Amino acid sequence: MSAPDLEVVVARYREDVAWTAGLGLPVTIYDKSGAPGELSLPNIGRESHTYLSHIVGRYDSLAGYTAFVQGAPFEHMPPGATPESFADRVRQNARLGLHFSGFAAFKLKCDRLGRPHDLADPARHGHRPGFGQDIPVGEVYAKLFSGPVPEHFLVPAPAGMFFVSRQRILARPLAFYRRALDIVAADPDDAGNTGHAFERLWQVIFNGDAGLNRMEDCD
Repeated sequence: MSAPDLEVVVARYREDVAWTAGLGLPVTIYDKSGAPGELSLPNIGRESHTYLSHIVGRYDSLAGYTAFVQGAPFEHMPPGATPESFADRVRQNARLGLHFSGFAAFKLKCDRLGRPHDLADPARHGHRPGFGQDIPVGEVYAKLFSGPVPEHFLVPAPAGMFFVSRQRILARPLAFYRRALDIVAADPDDAGNTGHAFERLWQVIFNGDAGLNRMEDCD
């Protein structure tokens, strides 16, 4: 298949994604609701599983620029964000030739355990399988990359929503993404907070530093 210049990839569970119709951009919606369809996926691994599935399946036909978002993205964006303003932002990022950018209205800084985080917040009890546990950011980093694990991580694209160029995606070999997908799939319900760890690592995955690639991924 021919690769589009721009593409919006949506990780949907049961959200209303009618908002995508007004974007004026190519949209690919992966559905984890259980409904049959060509782009249905098992409901595992949060949005990380969806994004990695897209990259593995489309590695040779990725768009020049891809915006990855959840099915209900606007609650995480700056106040007043609309489908139109989101589409404008995607187009502007492409015009500027940005390689990576987040869409959330906030940024994070965390340590190897994902701290500080709110996964011990009583309000989340019963809603998150990984409630009360830390986030294995350092552990997942060590499984993905070569070299020492950083003490701290700056996260410019939290909430699993970001814009990335094909060039940055292809800086990692296909074997890297297959292994990343296996890591996510091994924690299907996110009871170990693996999906949350990936949310804090996308900026490393797409930083373009080929020196972080493991030798076995490059064979």
